[in-house]
Amino acid sequence: MTHELCARPSRRRWPWSNTTSRGSDIATAAMLLIVEVLVFGWTMFGYGMDGWAAQGNREEIDEADLASIAFMQHFLIAVAVLFVLAALSRSPWTAVLQLLTVGAVAMMLVLGQHEYELSHPDPAPTPSAGYSPCYSGSGRCN
Repeated sequence: MTHELCARPSRRRWPWSNTTSRGSDIATAAMLLIVEVLVFGWTMFGYGMDGWAAQGNREEIDEADLASIAFMQHFLIAVAVLFVLAALSRSPWTAVLQLLTVGAVAMMLVLGQHEYELSHPDPAPTPSAGYSPCYSGSGRCN
C-alpha cells in the first residue's frame, strides 16, 4: 500500500506579513496627501466663506467657527485611522507621511480651539450685594 505525501495547507497571508513595495508605497502616500489637502482645504475654505458671508453677524460667525472645529476633529480621527492602516500594511513612507499629517491637523485644531476661546472670554463676575466702588475722595475706601 502506498501513502501519498500530505500537502501542507497554504498559510493564510495577512496584508501586514510583508512590506509594501517602495513604488506603490510612495504613490499611495502622495495620492493620500493630495486628496487630504484638497478635502481639508476645500472644506475649510467653505467654512471661511460662511464666516465672511455672515457680514458681522456674531452668531453666524460663531456657527462657522464651531463647524470648522468639529470638522477638524473628525478629519483628525480619519487621518489617524489611515495612519494605523498604513502602519499595519507595513508601508513606511505612507505611515510617516500620515503621521506628519496627523501632527499638522492636530496643531491646526489646537490653534483653532485656542483662537475661539480667546474670542469668547468668560464674563466678568458680578459684584456682591455689599460691594461699593472706591472713588477718590469718597471716604468709602477700605
